[in-house]
Amino acid sequence: MSAPLRIAALSAWHVHAEEYAREALNHPDTELVAVWDDDVERGKALAATVGVDFAPDLDALLAREDLDGVTITTATTVHREVIGKVIAAGKHVFTEKLLAPTLAECDELLEAARTAGVQVTVSLPRLAHGYTVALREVLEGGTLGRLSYSRVRLAHNGSTADWLPARFYDPAAAIGGAFSDLAAHPAYLTQLILGTDVTVASATYTDMTGRGVEDNAVVTVTSPDGAIGVVETGFVTPASPFSIEVQGTSGTLTYGLGADGGMVLDTGDGPVALDVPADVPNPFAQWVQAIRSGQETTENLERARALTALVVAANAAAAA
Repeated sequence: MSAPLRIAALSAWHVHAEEYAREALNHPDTELVAVWDDDVERGKALAATVGVDFAPDLDALLAREDLDGVTITTATTVHREVIGKVIAAGKHVFTEKLLAPTLAECDELLEAARTAGVQVTVSLPRLAHGYTVALREVLEGGTLGRLSYSRVRLAHNGSTADWLPARFYDPAAAIGGAFSDLAAHPAYLTQLILGTDVTVASATYTDMTGRGVEDNAVVTVTSPDGAIGVVETGFVTPASPFSIEVQGTSGTLTYGLGADGGMVLDTGDGPVALDVPADVPNPFAQWVQAIRSGQETTENLERARALTALVVAANAAAAA
């Protein structure tokens, strides 16, 4: 059996930093060996929490021959710089979304990774959840007919309950507010439903808590076939269920809307509860497999690129 892949966690800027570090600790084929952060105290705190050494020098860390890959949880605005440096060092990359703030930067990083033989995977975790597996099966089976409408909502109370760190409200570092961060999940699920070729029709952002970035947002998209998609998010709702609704000419599929939060299909003969299967391997596990096999996580990268395109278009529409 091969030795475990040795992984370093780069930055505790993002709230998922510890989660991804623990993925490296807990996966049977990886070992977490270090934490780096440009904020020394923040990095030392994460290193102490997960029980590994803090590495103060990123270049020295990336030069280590015993390091195989990294998790990226820096500010989005420095993804191009930091991920580019990691790729140049020949280390594999598991990164928080967005891959990069612009399509040009996404393409630059992906081309560099392919040239270097480096595996890149972006954390789009809800594509691996059981409800998405069930959703794909219904969509691929054509039960809903020609799709006409979808709505996906994901929101929390990070602003009103004040548990998000202040740096999440820096529009430069975060590349926006709630839509650039939390809405990534309903956005890529909307693209799964209606296609990655949807275009942004409108974007409504509000700043209810006065922090300078949107904390409440609704974006509508349209597909080439005329379907309308609604992407909803926010940092101001304490009990907002994650939910999916898909309408077609032959039926309706919902998830998270009933009292039990289950998946329900109605094709005209009344609602039928559908079984939701187990989750499939998550993006971190897919990344480890990609490193071992040398086969990139193609769908993940295509969807990560399309996600950046949608977020960029939505932010532009909101600012217009």
